[in-house]
Amino acid sequence: MHRFKPSLHFPKSIFCNYRYRALHQKSDLENAGPVASLLKSRSVVRFSGPDTVKFLQGLLTNDVRRFEKPVADEKTSNLVSPNTTSVSVPPMYAALLTPQGRFLYDLVLYRPPRAEEKLEKTGSGPGSDPDEPLELFADVDSSFLDELLNTLKKYRLRSKVEIENVGEDFSCWQRYGGNLSTSSSSADEPEAASVGWGSGVDPSGVSASHASSDGWQWFKDPRLDCLGFRGIFPSNTTPPLIEADKETDEKNYLLWRIENGVAEGSTEIPKGEAIPLEYSLVGLNAISFDKGCYVGQELVARTHHRGVIRKRLLPLRFVNKNGEELEQKVSPGSEVVDTESGKKVGAITTALACRGLGVLRLDAALKQSSALCIKGHEDVKVKATRPDWWPTEWFQEYQQHSAVA
Repeated sequence: MHRFKPSLHFPKSIFCNYRYRALHQKSDLENAGPVASLLKSRSVVRFSGPDTVKFLQGLLTNDVRRFEKPVADEKTSNLVSPNTTSVSVPPMYAALLTPQGRFLYDLVLYRPPRAEEKLEKTGSGPGSDPDEPLELFADVDSSFLDELLNTLKKYRLRSKVEIENVGEDFSCWQRYGGNLSTSSSSADEPEAASVGWGSGVDPSGVSASHASSDGWQWFKDPRLDCLGFRGIFPSNTTPPLIEADKETDEKNYLLWRIENGVAEGSTEIPKGEAIPLEYSLVGLNAISFDKGCYVGQELVARTHHRGVIRKRLLPLRFVNKNGEELEQKVSPGSEVVDTESGKKVGAITTALACRGLGVLRLDAALKQSSALCIKGHEDVKVKATRPDWWPTEWFQEYQQHSAVA
């Protein structure tokens, strides 16, 4: 099935004419139902070889050994066929840090099904390939792909692992919006959770999965349920469950992430500068504190166990003195100041129209009487909100710290 991208016909175009209010009010995108975007900002890398897990385990912030464990039974499972497994290993979000614990790159890791987890081609019994090497795929930031590959190969030394750019063969997609943000498990949307490796749920999904010898499927986004579903698929196909009029520009996915306070990639999470915990990587399931050593672990563990994170990434709105939204008035890197004290509160990391993300001091950004603006542009007011998905203890930590201060 070849990919064809039609024009969208949402009421009051989400991206152009609606002035970006749709996401804030949960109107156009949710009323339009789930939409999907091809993420051109992400590329796909393949890891293979007997040392794949050991190599990544010593580098990344999450526990990659999970991919070696037997697949546990789940409430919702796929229909077993020669191109599908009864259950699938969910993807994993992880980061690669500097030795000093600063963010470098993020990765979403996927493990294709092993031969013994599928039926053999005749469908009469389980497959068997004792010599099959473990493969892992990862979607990564396209803008920093060459840098990432060079960094990984620098660390490889004598490890038996091959690292390949397969971005021409595979593409990354995100399915989001609509009522997907309220789903809490794969049982809430079994079609998306099981389609891909020849599932019997959706005929278009079966044909799409048979476009190559390895079928592909949608997975719950490993970071947050509200982000929807994510997957990598052969580049010459359209993933299953994407209706003809529901493919939309990737910038709508950026707006969806902004509204949920989630940064992605080495531009939004500044490479070599960002402290992972300030960008909520713990809450996004990117960090394991039980796995043992990895590059940059010391700073992350010390900051986490100290228990106080004074600055965090927050969703922002840019408005004038009357509360009316202002578009294209703010750029990444702009400083946010408290108009009362004149002190710097933080900085903008991402901006799109009248929405943005910024790492701000919580004591200044979340107080009820906060009056924030862009430095040098005092007519541009900044309104910060606390994401709904934040763990309660984060806000309690902030309140306790404010009381002590």
